[in-house]
Amino acid sequence: MKRVAVIGAGAAGLMAAGRAAERGHRVFVFEKNNCAGKKLRITGKGRCNITNACDIDTFISNVPGNGKFMHSAIRTFSNTDVMDFFENMGVKLKVERGGRVFPESDSAGDVVKALVQYALSNNAVIKYDTAVSGIIAESGEVSGIKLSSGEIKEFDAVILATGGVSYPKTGSTGEGYKMARELGHTVTPLKPSLVPLEVKEDWVKRLQGLSLKNVSVRLEDKNKNVIYSDFGEMMFTHFGVSGPVVLSASRHILKYDYRDVVFIIDLKPALTEEQLDLRLQRDFNKYSRKQFKNSLGDLLPKMLIPVFVELSGIPPEKPVHQVTKEERQQIGKLLKNLAFEITGARPLDEAIVTAGGVSVKEIVPNTMESKLVKGLFFAGEIIDVDAYTGGFNLTIAFSTGYTAGNSV
Repeated sequence: MKRVAVIGAGAAGLMAAGRAAERGHRVFVFEKNNCAGKKLRITGKGRCNITNACDIDTFISNVPGNGKFMHSAIRTFSNTDVMDFFENMGVKLKVERGGRVFPESDSAGDVVKALVQYALSNNAVIKYDTAVSGIIAESGEVSGIKLSSGEIKEFDAVILATGGVSYPKTGSTGEGYKMARELGHTVTPLKPSLVPLEVKEDWVKRLQGLSLKNVSVRLEDKNKNVIYSDFGEMMFTHFGVSGPVVLSASRHILKYDYRDVVFIIDLKPALTEEQLDLRLQRDFNKYSRKQFKNSLGDLLPKMLIPVFVELSGIPPEKPVHQVTKEERQQIGKLLKNLAFEITGARPLDEAIVTAGGVSVKEIVPNTMESKLVKGLFFAGEIIDVDAYTGGFNLTIAFSTGYTAGNSV
């Protein structure tokens, strides 16, 4: 039996603590907040997309940030194992669009309760309001931790699961990276991932608060190569765009540093250009006596109409019956290709996930143990692994946490 310290009571830390304790170790979890799973409680707008019901190969393909590193861990504790774990802990699950798995209760709190119960039922001890300032290692081997109070505590192993630097109000402030660096680990550049995007055009910002549902989007580079396409929901903000399809798209343009990319919305994805033109003709016949600016109510949200009319270049007061065929076709093209330029991402503290972290080259993939310091393990977002939206990032946390706890 070993004395094990787990730093961080989030998704990865609690899973690691529960598994290590289940194997008979004396486990202590140190959490600087006054409760467990503070970030976990707000994931998926509080609904908590715990995993994705896809096969292993599909899972790995959805991890653009060092997905190969995850092969061992995801086979040790897979997305199917994640589902079985929560069902066995009394959390009933449901599968939604895209294989996304949620608690039937739509409550992230139920997920946190299950993880805390897993740790406590195996006799792990959780110490809240207790911050750790450093990890002590002697001769390349862990010997304990130092609390912020200055107190030294001896341990045989330490699992570092402090998260990234996204959502710092939940406690993810990056102190784990500092501890890792102090022990000689490389921390790759930290960047925002799954993050709202800023845009160049002012007209986008005028649409602040407008949500669009069932739209298709695509992103193109400056050579008009399609980088990414998706279908779903998005919204306009005071700085640009956000919402599910935007967050998903953001990870695909991280390598472009969120610049020189055009975001294109198809407002009518169910219609071909020819079908849309017939629809426009019907609407224009219906509103033939109205001005152009008053003829689009059946096609567009009210808030979008003035901006759309402006972008079309057609005089707002022009009688509908005077709109030419060429102008009508131009309207159709605009409905299928509403475009604006991405100029950047929102700051790291507004991102859902941190891309970058402790280098995977310095971690043993089938144990999560440090290659540099014996008895030091990593779990969760602190590792340089990140994925797209859809439950993949939380699965990484559970999988690496379980693997670390299983390997102590």
